[in-house]
Amino acid sequence: MNQMNRTDDNLTDLNQPSLWSGINAYRTDPLIVDLTAGLHRAIREEFDALGRYVTSPEAQELARMANENPPKLKTHGPRGERQDTVEFHPAWHAMMRRSMGSGLHSSLWENIPESRNNQHRARAARFYLTSQLECGHLCPLTMTSASVAAMMASPRVQKEWAPRILSRKYDSSNRPAQQKTAITVGMGMTEKQGGTDVRANRSIAERVGEGVYRLSGHKWFMSAPMSDAFVMLAKTNEGIGCFLVPRLLEDGTANGLQFQRLKDKLGNRSNASSEVEFQDAFGYLLGEPGGGVRTILDMVTLTRLDCALASAGIMRASLAEAVHHCRGRSVFGKNLIDQPLMTRVLADMALDVAAATALAYRLAEAFDKAGSNPADAAFARVMTPVIKYWCCKIAPPLIYEAMECLGGNGYVEERPLARHYREAPVNAIWEGSGNVMALDVLRVLSRGRDLFDSVLSGIERDLGPSGRKTTDVLRAAMALAERDEGAARLLVEQLALAAAAAELFRLGAGKIADAFVETRLAGGWRATYGMLDSRFDASYIVDLLYPAAS
Repeated sequence: MNQMNRTDDNLTDLNQPSLWSGINAYRTDPLIVDLTAGLHRAIREEFDALGRYVTSPEAQELARMANENPPKLKTHGPRGERQDTVEFHPAWHAMMRRSMGSGLHSSLWENIPESRNNQHRARAARFYLTSQLECGHLCPLTMTSASVAAMMASPRVQKEWAPRILSRKYDSSNRPAQQKTAITVGMGMTEKQGGTDVRANRSIAERVGEGVYRLSGHKWFMSAPMSDAFVMLAKTNEGIGCFLVPRLLEDGTANGLQFQRLKDKLGNRSNASSEVEFQDAFGYLLGEPGGGVRTILDMVTLTRLDCALASAGIMRASLAEAVHHCRGRSVFGKNLIDQPLMTRVLADMALDVAAATALAYRLAEAFDKAGSNPADAAFARVMTPVIKYWCCKIAPPLIYEAMECLGGNGYVEERPLARHYREAPVNAIWEGSGNVMALDVLRVLSRGRDLFDSVLSGIERDLGPSGRKTTDVLRAAMALAERDEGAARLLVEQLALAAAAAELFRLGAGKIADAFVETRLAGGWRATYGMLDSRFDASYIVDLLYPAAS
């Protein structure tokens, strides 16, 4: 009887693999190691430490607690006074403290000799690795980092506010920005009646002084409501304007913002997203009074890169866990990973994760070089919506497939896979859904065909012998999309696949690139993963991209 009731800790006998934890997410990812090989040694040492941290049991526990204890809105204080604060679990603050210490909110704008001319690439690797831990707390860090781009439209505002963003000392206190060691910045674009159509916004802004306006209105989604300021759109006499709106005034009183509720979201649960009304809220004009959409798009462009990086990161974490499980699980007399069907499913997914990672990192490289290289500037303008579209679109089905590799073990909340799956859709929706990205590509096509010519020239060069045939297909898709707006997604997806294949070849990925081209560009029928045939060594692909942890 005692033997039957004894808890057996020998999980090997129970055919239960160990948890995917305590594994260096940087060192066990040959692709990201290769992509970052040219960066300064001190930066790569940071990646090594971060890779150890994100899979550590302690960090994974923080991610779990932050998502199981979502933020709470406190509209009123004990005396009935308006309070308008959001209470976060200590685990959230711990992750924010660690990630701000890594400079995810500030490093693009810091003058650090080791990362000079590589700011986007260095930050991209940090963001990609951190997303493998928890994505909710990355939302305010993304917006804070990107907000500086919008502030640049008004040097006076930038001079006053940007230095507060450069501090890496996280400060969660509910005090005016002027009294804090560091600040975060949120964003408010969408309204009930407008959504993606921000020009339909009804919030209004009345000029009360030089560069100072008084705003009144409503925002349907405003993420990270405990930020110290928000970049917001509102109508001026000249058109839609962009404003930096502090949450608290310098004397500590509220700046007219009243939070109505927090959104009950599918994923991204550790992060608060609010609905807010505001009356007589003072804000600082960024850019021209009627040029707000153009100004905020400088911020949005940077957030789109983060959406692609986060999608690549959570796909990597999900598939790494699936591969780890399959190596340790025995089924029908041999390890699951050695079963031909499973091996091909894993290898097929690995191709997409590698392509998404390479593409997102290539975009970061283009951002670094755009100021000095016209080809990189063209790549950044054309490919930002394309890469954001494709990386974010493939994440939910890929993560689901990774979950299926674990079976019921992947479907339970004890593992991060369920959280990754819920998290995945937000990147496709946030900062421009698929149709918005497709329309953006058409907009560039109508105004700057020379930019497309530059991008296609690079794709043709990097693809080698098959390059000309591929770019001919892309030009046909461009012509079709010009005649038929409804065909824009065909162009976007083909452009993403071609660019991903070209990037894998440029990186010298060899058999990985060959397999991607044959299975993605050769026109074969495929609707799910596992469609590789025996010509491709599935075991080689998995072992190369997901080496067993030593």
